[in-house]
Amino acid sequence: MNAIEILIDLARRPQHSAEALSDVLTPELVNAHPHHDNSIAWLLWHAAREIDVQLAELTGGESVWVAGGYAERFGLDVAPGDLGYGHSPEQARAIVVRDTDLLVEHLAAVVEAQVAYIASLSETDLERVVDDNWDPVVTLGVRLVSISADALEHLAQATYVAGMGAQAFEAR
Repeated sequence: MNAIEILIDLARRPQHSAEALSDVLTPELVNAHPHHDNSIAWLLWHAAREIDVQLAELTGGESVWVAGGYAERFGLDVAPGDLGYGHSPEQARAIVVRDTDLLVEHLAAVVEAQVAYIASLSETDLERVVDDNWDPVVTLGVRLVSISADALEHLAQATYVAGMGAQAFEAR
């Protein structure tokens, strides 16, 4: 297995986690807040958006959010480049999604775009510096790992919250 194959495998993992989680998601559960501002809806939306925004920056292309019509389909009051980073509690709570399948579909579309991009790369491309504001500098390979790892962390949080069940939030 080479580095490109490993990155593709890693990139697909958030989608697999979301698909496994989708069987238990209901609109009530996905929009519940576990004594915190970030609901499952926000976590899944943010995981997809952070992949999408960073991928668009790397490719110079348009985001899946815009190109795939997801901005309109979700109907959220967010800017096209908003990925949820730094959201206030009010902004995080404003991410309400009734169509749980749409959350998973959006994440799958973003992951497919990421996989297609990674598949177009060579191992030499992974060494290209994409951010020299850090020490050590960030290469394309490191950025791709970071994008997937961050999304996986949010999927793990969503899975944990889903395991608590909506009834756990009613006591608040």
